[in-house]
Amino acid sequence: MTANEDWGAMASERLSAIAKASEPGPGVTRLPFGPEHEAALDLISEWMRRAGCSVSLDSAGTLIGRREGPPGAPTLLIGSHQDSVREGGAFDGIMGVALGCLALEALGAQELPFAVEVLAFADEEGVRFPTALIGPRALAGTLDPKVFEMTDRAGERLGEALRAFGGDPEKATMLARNPDEIAGYLELHIEQGPVLEAADAPLGVVTAISGIERHRVTVTGEAGHAGTVPMEMRHDALLSASDLVRGVHDMARDHGIRATVGQLTVSPNVVNAIPARVDLTIEIRAAEDAARDAVGAALGELCAGIAVETLTEIEIEKTYSQPAQACDPDLRARLAAAVEAATGAPAIELPSGATHDASAMADLCPIAMLFVRCKGGVSHNPAEEANGADMGAAVSALAEFLRRYVP
Repeated sequence: MTANEDWGAMASERLSAIAKASEPGPGVTRLPFGPEHEAALDLISEWMRRAGCSVSLDSAGTLIGRREGPPGAPTLLIGSHQDSVREGGAFDGIMGVALGCLALEALGAQELPFAVEVLAFADEEGVRFPTALIGPRALAGTLDPKVFEMTDRAGERLGEALRAFGGDPEKATMLARNPDEIAGYLELHIEQGPVLEAADAPLGVVTAISGIERHRVTVTGEAGHAGTVPMEMRHDALLSASDLVRGVHDMARDHGIRATVGQLTVSPNVVNAIPARVDLTIEIRAAEDAARDAVGAALGELCAGIAVETLTEIEIEKTYSQPAQACDPDLRARLAAAVEAATGAPAIELPSGATHDASAMADLCPIAMLFVRCKGGVSHNPAEEANGADMGAAVSALAEFLRRYVP
């Protein structure tokens, strides 16, 4: 590695600078294919060039910094996303791009037996358009061309926004890489949770990216006067929904997974009437599909029992399903060894409850992820923070991984 450089301080400086590529307001708001995205790519391009990479923008809006290897050698991909949620933080996604560039810069002129590409994906969050993971899905060959017909709040089509940005919707569907030419994909990301901080560990190696399923639930009861209908004769939809919220919580806890009732709409939603209807959502996440499937399958029985007890009707519909993606055992082991070499301590291993670009890249090649501790486990929030020392450790671990790695 190049000596006499404080890579963590450099990461902090770069992330502070690129955080200004944001819409006005608290935190960072950087949506895909707009002026803030363009400003961010100007900075990222310079990072990539300083890392010894040639720079190009592909048809799906992914900025690619490529460092060549020997003729015919495979390519190792390192990436994350440049976009943010509205009023988000300065580290989610973009930190992985910055650290990937710094690790290559830290290697200096050292030759590697493979090529490396650092990827800055345009849209992981799905905030501007009701889709996400466009860049990695294009590379994996799983991009659905129908997404280009989706519109943002202003009515602009995704395809039009991409084309105006320098991309090409038609060519984006032809970007699929040859798996035989790709060694793997590695992503660095803040943990977005409290596990590493609780363990006093700067870095963690991800075991799997959790699968997700979502359900839409409608609870139907009967409105009535709050002062005249006896408690035992009520058909209270909110009471039924409350029992369901508790039941989902307890079931997820007992199975060791995560489930959330994140949205409720109550009708008629007035102070002096018994609620007649509640619409709610249930989201289930687990690192193993079997555990998620078990809880999802048990929801029907749970709803049926609550409906009988509360004199209501409950309808449930699964609206979304995404399988879990296990990280590659070999890449995990190599990454864990690099973390131990960089930090002097065995690597903490943990699953990711959040979705990442890696979940789509798994359809192309083996994947691995390195988590960096974040203060308070806070993310998607202006208070999001990773300290320079931890980011410096991540740069050292990634550089060590690259130095040791043989495809």
